[in-house]
Amino acid sequence: MAVQPRTVHPAVAFAIDVVLVLVFLVIGRSAHGEPFFEGFLGSAWPFLVALVVGWVAILLARTPAADVLAGVIAWIGTLVVGMVLRVVSGGTAAVPFLIVATITLAVLLIGWRLILRLVRRRRG
Repeated sequence: MAVQPRTVHPAVAFAIDVVLVLVFLVIGRSAHGEPFFEGFLGSAWPFLVALVVGWVAILLARTPAADVLAGVIAWIGTLVVGMVLRVVSGGTAAVPFLIVATITLAVLLIGWRLILRLVRRRRG
């Protein structure tokens, strides 16, 4: 009998992604000396809504939640839709912010899945 690899429940993976998007926002706000509570929801909602859009794509594609492809989908959805929503709602999307957001969100949303893949391979 073949051993089935352990999977991450989509709700758990989504929760991890939400926490990591919030970490991205906390880091960004603190780097600019912005107060944590004041204006946090205004900064967070475009990226959280965008993450949900990415997750709809993940679920429609039936991609395993912890698969690296799911991380790429979540990253692109969060980045692109989040930036559009941010700009449409009156925010800015300066080139330095785009670069930092692109790299940081990729590291966070794809990174935990890559780490999980490496750990699983080592445990073999």
